Amino acid sequence: MRPIRAVCLGTATALVTLLACTPVAAAATTDADSAHDKGKERVITLIGRLAEQTRFPVNPGGAAAQGDRTAFRSNLFDEAGNQVGETGGTCTTTRVDNGGAEQCVVTYTLPGGQLSVQGMVFGNLVPGPPPSFDNGITGGTGEFDRARGSVHADTIGTGTRRFTIHLKH
Repeated sequence: MRPIRAVCLGTATALVTLLACTPVAAAATTDADSAHDKGKERVITLIGRLAEQTRFPVNPGGAAAQGDRTAFRSNLFDEAGNQVGETGGTCTTTRVDNGGAEQCVVTYTLPGGQLSVQGMVFGNLVPGPPPSFDNGITGGTGEFDRARGSVHADTIGTGTRRFTIHLKH
């Protein structure tokens, strides 16, 4: 059985955490009117804690295989430790050699709307903590309806990731 990898927030997402210090609750409420202004950038830092994960292996009990899927959900917290949303998604193994690779599709549900994110996670089959990754924001709803940008995720503990969301409007 493979160790928990792409989920911790994802991716999940997900996902799933970096260096900026804007709590999502404050960012989502104070920037609501400016979220649609062209050229605006905003950084949101969240901590994701894995809540649920289910694996759907192609070869149950066997080695990892192309087509293995993982579904996951994580709770999202601001830097003060307040729960501000959740993230959920799926990852599908696309490569099992050279450390493995997964393609992930993740939704971040936050105050003010949702963000859709997708991209690759490389090295998910390498023993040890899940690798860091960067995924692209492909769209959103509510105050995020024209959002673009990226999400960077770092593993900071077992089942815990820091997500740094770089929004461009």
